[in-house]
Amino acid sequence: MLRRRMELLGAALVAAALAALAAVTAAAPASAAALTEVTNFGTNPSNLRMYLYVPDRVAPQPALVVAIHYCTGTGPAMYSGTQFASLADRYGYIVVYPSVTRSSQCFDVSSPQALRRDGGSDPVGIMSMVNYVRQRYNVDPNRIFATGVSSGAMMTNVMLGLYPDVFSAGAAFAGVPFGCFATANGSEWNSECANGQITKTPQQWGDLVRNAYPGYTGKRPRMQLWHGTNDEVLRYPNFTEEIKQWTNLHGLSQTPTYTDSPQAGYTRTRYGGSGGTAPVEAISMQGVSHNLPVDAAQAIRFFGLDTGTPPTTTPPTTTPPTMPPPSSPPPSGGCRIAYVVNAWNTGLTASVTITNIGSATVNGWSLAFTLPSGQTITNGWNATYSPTSGALTARNVSYNATIPANGSVDIGFQANHTGNTGRPSSFTLNGVPCAVA
Repeated sequence: MLRRRMELLGAALVAAALAALAAVTAAAPASAAALTEVTNFGTNPSNLRMYLYVPDRVAPQPALVVAIHYCTGTGPAMYSGTQFASLADRYGYIVVYPSVTRSSQCFDVSSPQALRRDGGSDPVGIMSMVNYVRQRYNVDPNRIFATGVSSGAMMTNVMLGLYPDVFSAGAAFAGVPFGCFATANGSEWNSECANGQITKTPQQWGDLVRNAYPGYTGKRPRMQLWHGTNDEVLRYPNFTEEIKQWTNLHGLSQTPTYTDSPQAGYTRTRYGGSGGTAPVEAISMQGVSHNLPVDAAQAIRFFGLDTGTPPTTTPPTTTPPTMPPPSSPPPSGGCRIAYVVNAWNTGLTASVTITNIGSATVNGWSLAFTLPSGQTITNGWNATYSPTSGALTARNVSYNATIPANGSVDIGFQANHTGNTGRPSSFTLNGVPCAVA
């Protein structure tokens, strides 16, 4: 039963794990940045593995992002299955991918050691990775961040709770509050928390964090929270409890100061500010299960890294427009599509890069293409997709509506298939045919 629960907990990105195994074993071009394993990185009580991604062009004083995988996942799977590395290429920050070696491949967010600053287990190993990078690169100490999915989201809550003097902000995709998964019998699984049955007052949740690092009175990290209303593994009430905890740590009311809908079915609330770097930002995803899309671009935007050096394209806007701008056709020169498929038994992921090879900016875009027979999209990122099979259209979301001349936008999706793992034969951007790379 425990193993089955761990497998469910890893459902968010299990496809990416399979794709990653091939990605890290393939030979990378000598001139290109690649994921590298680091050994002997420091104190490591739970035998974690460390993977490091340093882009070819690093900012003069780079930020550091710790990207933490889900149960049954690995650091390489998190690297391959999310866009944190490709965004690092754009904005010049460094990424660390911790990787669990215990059989469940879940992070320890349950033991007394893991829930006490410098107490032992995984948090100590992750901090050794952070310190290793800080000692070897000119990392900006005010721009160190954590993000994660499922088990990694729980660990994001833990790392920000234990080391508020190190991390500036975090983004947790489908997690639970700090301390919610605590157990006293050595078990990694807390069914009561997973089922959303643990409720506390904001003060009680805040005290759990404060008591893990007694005497600390400094600034608390900002937190971005994501959760699907239909989460069947870490039930949706955990989202509300996370909001209670982080607003309390910041001394804020439970009443949002700003509410909007960044895309259909999403409700975003901000606490303590209305801008894109509010102390707490929470995104509720209507009808979405535990297998939620990981919007790395929005996490990077929340961290304030989407204007980093050296950008290769115009960064996404930090203030979403209330209405999408009118679409404009690609200018003379047209568009180019790069489409990469990673497939396994009955599923696949597709990574799509839309490049404006014209001489003028595209304001608002829709990409039309036909999925091969038997393929059906189950979730996507950085675009809205309608319908989910056959002839469909991917449309921009609020933060990537503009494609500058010679600029690109990265989108993608996960899909089921019945045997045909091919790619579409043609694409049109705002009605204009695109070249296919």
